[in-house]
Amino acid sequence: MKPKIELLLGDITDLEVDAIVNAANNYLVMGSGVAGAIKRKGGKIIEEEAVRKGPIPIGEAVYTTAGNLKTRYVIHAAGMGKDLKTNALYIKNSTLNSLKRAEELKLQSIAFPAIGTGVGGFSIEECAQVMISTVKDYLPQTKSIQKVIFALFDDEGYQVFEKELKKIIR
Repeated sequence: MKPKIELLLGDITDLEVDAIVNAANNYLVMGSGVAGAIKRKGGKIIEEEAVRKGPIPIGEAVYTTAGNLKTRYVIHAAGMGKDLKTNALYIKNSTLNSLKRAEELKLQSIAFPAIGTGVGGFSIEECAQVMISTVKDYLPQTKSIQKVIFALFDDEGYQVFEKELKKIIR
């Protein structure tokens, strides 16, 4: 079965998938945005476990348990440093390394937020292009991943990702 890429308008913390991705800084401290929502809903244990694994290089990813969330794992993708600045290369590498962690865990489903577009201030349009093309290029070599979901919190982000997905996946 060929892996699928799907879009979802909603809260990534509500998903029942094997792993959700946290848009993290390289110290893995969970402050606001997606990270804050994950910590609020899943519990402080997620951050405690993540911080013990950090700091990690920007662009790298590590996984933790998921506390009270409906998912099995949280993959913490370091899309920025402590300065909260990001760029296309950081986003590409953190997306790719998140997929590699999911593969190592033999997961079938993974959900991503729009990495770097919150506190990182990265353009949603460029984020969609980088993340979708990275996932598309990775999927032909996967042995376990069957579904990749991009969970967008607002309608504007959803529409941007939808437009980009139609362009890249022909």
